[in-house]
Amino acid sequence: MKKLLLIYVVLIGTFMAYLYMVYFREDSGGPLDQEVGLHGEVDEKYVMVNFLTGIDYWKNVLKGFEDAAEALGVSVEYRGSTKYDVHEEVTVLEQVIARNPAGIAVTAINSEALNAAIDKAVEAGIPVVMFDSNAPDSKAYSFLGTNNYNAGVTAAREMAELSGASGKVGIITLPNQLNHQERTQGFEDTLLAEYPLLQLVSVVDGKGDQLVSEQKAQAMMEQHPDLVGIFITEANGGVGVGNAVQSAGKLGQVHIISFDTDKGTLDMVKSGTISATLAQGTWNMGYWSLMHLFHLRNELVEPMADWRASGVPPLPTYVDTGISVVTKSNVDDYYAK
Repeated sequence: MKKLLLIYVVLIGTFMAYLYMVYFREDSGGPLDQEVGLHGEVDEKYVMVNFLTGIDYWKNVLKGFEDAAEALGVSVEYRGSTKYDVHEEVTVLEQVIARNPAGIAVTAINSEALNAAIDKAVEAGIPVVMFDSNAPDSKAYSFLGTNNYNAGVTAAREMAELSGASGKVGIITLPNQLNHQERTQGFEDTLLAEYPLLQLVSVVDGKGDQLVSEQKAQAMMEQHPDLVGIFITEANGGVGVGNAVQSAGKLGQVHIISFDTDKGTLDMVKSGTISATLAQGTWNMGYWSLMHLFHLRNELVEPMADWRASGVPPLPTYVDTGISVVTKSNVDDYYAK
C-alpha cells in the first residue's frame, strides 16, 4: 500500500512539474509560446494587380497567390484592368496604392508606364514586387517570372525541329510589352545563330486578341504562301492562329508554336492543330510573389544593418519561375484537375 501511494506521489509530482514548465515557458515567452513557421494576420491584405483581368492565363497565378495566403494566414485581393489598356492599369494601381495595402504584386502591361506609380508605392513604404512582366527601371524589389529570352530560344529550336530547319516563319506578338520583346528577340537571335535556312519574314502585333491574331495570321499566310511556321508569344493568340491555319487548309504545312496552357490552346495541341505550346510556371509566380511581399512587409530579411541606405537587395532580384514544352505526347498533364 505504501509503495502504491509512493508511485501516486511520484506521478502527481511529475505532472505538476510538467505543468509548471509549460506555464513558466509561456510567461517568459519561451519556445512553446512561439508559432511554428511564418504566420501573419487576417487583416494583413496583399493585392495582385494585372491587366486583361479574368483571362484563363491569370487563374493559376492567382491560385498560387491564394495558396501562399492560406499558408501565411493573410488576406489577398485581385485587381486589374479589364482591357489591354495601359492607362486603365495605371489607374487601378493608383487606386490600390491609395488603400495602403500590406504589399502589391504587379505585372506591367508596359515596361515604363507604371514606373511612377510603383515608385510612389515603394516610397510610401508599401512593398512592391513584379511578376510575369517586369518594369526594370522601377523601384520594385524583385521580379518573378519566365526567362523570356530563353523561352524564345526554346521556341526557335522547337520550330526548327518541326520545319526541318528550313523555310519562312513569322511571329505574332505584343511589341510594346517587355516580356514579349524578349521572347521575340530570343527567337530571332537563335534563328540567326543556329538556323540560317529558317528565315523570319514577318513580326506583327496581335493585340493580345484571338480574332486580331487570326486576321494577322491569315494576312501573313496570304503574303507568304510558302510559310512553314508561326510563333505566337502570348496566351490569347494561339487559338486564333490555329483557326486561321485550319481555314486556310494548311495544317501540317504551317506549324504553330503558342504560349501558355488555357483550355482552348491545350485542345488544339491535343488535336494536332497547334504543334507545341510553352507552359510557364504561373503558380510559382503567384506563390513566391506573396512570399517575397510577406518577408518585406514583416522585415524578416536583413542582409546588413541598413540595407535600404546601402542599396543591398534584401531578396533575390530575379527569380526564374521556369518553362516547359507541351506537345501532344504530354498535353493531358496540363489540363486543370
